[in-house]
Amino acid sequence: MFSKKKTNDIEDPNLENTADEQLKNEQADESADAATTEEVQPEISVEEKLQQEVAALNDKYLRLFAEFDNYKRRTQKERVELLQTAGKEVVVSLLPVLDDFDRANKAMENATDVAPILEGVALVHHKLKGVLAQKGLKEMESKNTVFDTDLHEAITKIPAPNEELKGKVIDELEKGYTLNDKVIRFAKVVVGS
Repeated sequence: MFSKKKTNDIEDPNLENTADEQLKNEQADESADAATTEEVQPEISVEEKLQQEVAALNDKYLRLFAEFDNYKRRTQKERVELLQTAGKEVVVSLLPVLDDFDRANKAMENATDVAPILEGVALVHHKLKGVLAQKGLKEMESKNTVFDTDLHEAITKIPAPNEELKGKVIDELEKGYTLNDKVIRFAKVVVGS
C-alpha cells in the first residue's frame, strides 16, 4: 500500500505534458471544426440575400395573385347563379295568378253571362297588382304632371288645350313603373306645347 501512495504523490512531468498536449489538441480540433462549418456555410453576400428576398416576395405575389384570381372566378360564378335564380321568387309568387287566369279561361268557355266573367278578370287583375306591389313594383302617375325626362318618354307634342297644360303630360299611352323606387319602365306620354 505504501508504495502505491508514494507513486501517487510523486508528480510525473510526462503526465503534465500529456494533459497540456491533450488540451491543445482539443482546442485545435474545435478550431478545425469551426473552420469546417464556415466552409460548409460560407457567409451569404448582400446580393444573394437580396435575391433570396426578391424570390420570396415574387412567390408571395404569385400566391396572392392566384388567390385573387380564384376569388374573382368564384364571385363571378356566384353572380351568374344569382342572376339565374333571381327571378325564381317572383315567378313562384305569380303562379297563383296564372292559375286564376287558367280558371277564368275555362269559365269563359261555358259562360253565357258576361258580368261574372268581368268580375273574375277584375279580381285576377287586382291580385296580380297586389303580388307585384309586394315585390316593390309601383305605377307612376303621369297625367297632368310636369313632363320629366327622368320619368317620362315623350311620344309626341300636341298643342295644349289651355295655358295650364303647357309642358305637362296630357295623355299617357303606356304606364311607367318603378321597382323599389328605381324606374324600370318610362311612361310613354303625350306632352302639351
